[in-house]
Amino acid sequence: TAMTPVLIDTDPGIDDAMAILYALADPALDVLGLTSVFGNVDVATATANAQRLVELAGAAVPVAAGAGVPLVQPPPPHADYVHGADGFGGAVLPEPAHPPDPRPAWQFIAETCAARPREITLIALGPLTNLALALDQRPGLVDDVAQVIVMGGAVRTRGNVNAHAEANIWQDPHAAARVLEAGWPVRLVGLDVTERVRLLPEALAPMAATSPRAGGFLTEAAAFYFDFHRRTDGFYGCFLHDPAAVIAALAPELFARERLGLAVVSEGPAAGQTTEDAEAAPTEVCLGVEVEAVLARFLSVLEAGRLP
Repeated sequence: TAMTPVLIDTDPGIDDAMAILYALADPALDVLGLTSVFGNVDVATATANAQRLVELAGAAVPVAAGAGVPLVQPPPPHADYVHGADGFGGAVLPEPAHPPDPRPAWQFIAETCAARPREITLIALGPLTNLALALDQRPGLVDDVAQVIVMGGAVRTRGNVNAHAEANIWQDPHAAARVLEAGWPVRLVGLDVTERVRLLPEALAPMAATSPRAGGFLTEAAAFYFDFHRRTDGFYGCFLHDPAAVIAALAPELFARERLGLAVVSEGPAAGQTTEDAEAAPTEVCLGVEVEAVLARFLSVLEAGRLP
């Protein structure tokens, strides 16, 4: 079977690290590059973290540095208490051995997709600033991309930054509006589904045995994240936000999806809210999920021993 070529835009981040290591280990995916964006951490840290993950996996995947601030609004503070100041909850990986790609993320995305028109899936795991910049700089990108998977939004459930908004959309709502209005095929994987998929600590144990370096790193990083969820959500574990989005790119049949007109509130107290709007461009929104099947795929790929 053909591999699905993907570009992953990311702000690592502990669940980003889980998603990236999963993507690098899943034989159905061909990861053509990672692009970094501010979000869980500042963009310099996100870039270095993306490089560290690629090198940990022993993968020859380029990393391009992206936007450090939102399109319009001032940058929000980073959520150190969720992912740690270093983005990895204090779990240490070596400094990157190679420099990042010299191109800014928007250019890397646009040129990579133009070289393989209608083949590449963009998977966005952070604020959507790089995608919005790429659309503005290269309008033809809309026709070059096969599909766009966005981890973000809360359509029929409450937000996680406040009652209205999910963090990735909230951190750059102007960019999110641009991406949802662009006229390319978008699949939104938001809190409606990701908060149903819970990873508990013991689930990572087999990976630590088959892939001691990657599994050991994830186990250590996850402990910080699990502690945050114990304090805020009352369970010792985490939600599989970003990994669920990667799996939704490959196995959409595991998600109940509806085409809904979706608008993003960009200003005011409800900024970052994703609201149903019959006048807005239709977006494929994930509203239901086969929890056990998504977890099983995530864990079986990570346990297969393809990572060091």
